Order: sequence, then C-alpha cells, then structure tokens
Amino acid sequence: FDPDGQNLRPFATGLRNCAGLAIEPVTGQPWCAVNERDTLGDDLPPDFATSLRQGAFYGWPWFYAGGIEDPHFHAARADLAGSVQLPDVLIQPHSAPLGIVFYDGPMFPPDYHGDGFVALHGSWNRARRTGYKVVRLPMQQGRPSGTYQDFMTGFVLGEGRVFGRPVGLAIAADGALLVSDDAGGIIWRVSRKP
Repeated sequence: FDPDGQNLRPFATGLRNCAGLAIEPVTGQPWCAVNERDTLGDDLPPDFATSLRQGAFYGWPWFYAGGIEDPHFHAARADLAGSVQLPDVLIQPHSAPLGIVFYDGPMFPPDYHGDGFVALHGSWNRARRTGYKVVRLPMQQGRPSGTYQDFMTGFVLGEGRVFGRPVGLAIAADGALLVSDDAGGIIWRVSRKP
C-alpha cells in the first residue's frame, strides 16, 4: 500500500501461510515463516523460512520447495514451474513455524547478533511428532549460513505428552529472548549468565 492506504499491490505471491513476518536488519528484506500444505504425507512438503523478494512467486498452490509439483494439481500450471523461488531455509515438514525474529540484543554472544529465531509450534497430523521447539537460523551478512539449529527444546515428554508449543518471539530490552507458549499459557524468558 501507499502510506495513505491506497494502491494495494502484491509484493510476493504463492505463500500458503506466512504466519510470522520480520525484517532482517542487514539487508532490510522482509522474512516470512511459512506453514506449508498438508495431505502429502508425513515427510512432505517442507515448511520454510525465507526472505521475500519483490515480485517473487513461492509456488502455492501448484508447487512447493522451489518447483516441485503438488500431485493434486498435476500439470495445472506447468507454465509457472520455472518461476518458483526456492525458499532460503527448509524446515522439517509439519513443524508449523509461526513466529520469527532477528536477534539484535546485547545479552547473547556476538556471533548471535543478526541471527534469526523461529518458533516451531509442532505437528498435529504427523505419525511421529516434530517441531515443538525454537530454532536458530545462523546468518552472515543478512543471508543464512547453513541449516537451522535447535535452540530451545524439551517440550515433548513422550508420544502424546506435550507441555509446550512455541508461538511468538520477541527480544526484550535486556537482550533476553521471549517465547510465548500457547500450550503452557506462559512466556518463557531465555537469558544468558554474564
């Protein structure tokens, strides 16, 4: 939109569920945490976190993971196959990423500065549970520098026994990471001893 609310226009398209949105501080690019589609089994398709490029198409509903065709839409939009943007960070299917934030606080070690954190709410329709944690996206100069890493875990006590489901993330003024948990009904404060 323009600042006055006029002239609505798409920025990026083909995103099924951009549940979390944050601005990466080095590049100024918006980033999105995306819950992908269901009904393709336990191991497809991957969820993801990605920078959003103006004019980019991310595949929904015809493709996923950078141009893999969804079999429910066989050949429906073959003309779009070559234009699907590959997401920056693929996440285990059905992890249900929700919140995303980039670390700019003074508390964590210097190598955390600028890194992303993503809250994985957890699977509800997978034979074996996944998600239920917060992961770290190591970044270098505004770009992911590898795969995601587990950061905050331990919410699953056993099959059927979950006591926490991370949702939203924020950085407190002192640099602690705040994690809302809608299963426990609390906010976790993750800090580092000096």
